Amino acid sequence: MFIHLVVIAWLYVAVMMAVAEATSPVGSVLGAVFTFLLYGLLPIGIVVYLLATPARKKARRQREAAEEQAAREAAAAESGAPDERGHAPAGSPVSPVREEP
Repeated sequence: MFIHLVVIAWLYVAVMMAVAEATSPVGSVLGAVFTFLLYGLLPIGIVVYLLATPARKKARRQREAAEEQAAREAAAAESGAPDERGHAPAGSPVSPVREEP
């Protein structure tokens, strides 16, 4: 939430710099556009990208873990192999093994 405030404030400053460039007697609209791009969008884009990197990594790890879990469950359901507790999956044609005393 705090980063949103920083982004808005920085872009406001960049817009004001661009307006000052455009309305200056020696300035131009093209100079204002480049001022906004080079002092506003480019730096804040880099900062936001770098600050969002941990969140992207976490989301990717969670997605990969969920895909791995789903693949493991699908493989266990298709093979009819016992689950991690040693029990056959429900509805499988595997009959229970009786141990002799």
